[in-house]
Amino acid sequence: MDPILIDFPEQFETERLLIRKPNPGDGLSVYESIQASRNELKQWLPFAQKDQTKEDTESNIRESHAAFIKRDDLRFLAFLKDSGQFVCSSGLHRLNWQVRKFEIGYWADTRFSGKGYVTETVAGITDFAFKELKARRLEIRCDSKNRKSRTVPERLGFHLEGILQNEDLSVDETELRDTCIYAKIKK
Repeated sequence: MDPILIDFPEQFETERLLIRKPNPGDGLSVYESIQASRNELKQWLPFAQKDQTKEDTESNIRESHAAFIKRDDLRFLAFLKDSGQFVCSSGLHRLNWQVRKFEIGYWADTRFSGKGYVTETVAGITDFAFKELKARRLEIRCDSKNRKSRTVPERLGFHLEGILQNEDLSVDETELRDTCIYAKIKK
């Protein structure tokens, strides 16, 4: 079946969060979070290496919206249910619809770090993927030195399948890095 024909909810809730696809107009909230979190994000994420304008971020949100509709990439934004504040970006990437294999990525607004929002978001996306998308395999890949990122799959019962040595470069391209591969499967 062509993935574009697969119907599933565009949003869902967890205990504290509304998690939904990106919509036009979300760029400002995401931009403000990137600006507030730049120092932490810059250590790990390529997109944080260069300055972005509000327009750049809105354009990226609209591209993510279109990719979601086309089923090419399923980015999700998480908002606090009680205030509507944006807290993190996550989603299902590197989609393989035939195998039903997806990779979960995430980053948080550091103003909301340490409160379990990323873990709650990833737990919600994991449940969503297995229930709604009939996922057979979910992966989380992260730099072996990124302790905060590694904690998320470890808390959620993902299995560390391996560490690929000298698999990638640091985001500043100054050193070789190892990549951890965590997975959760359904048989």
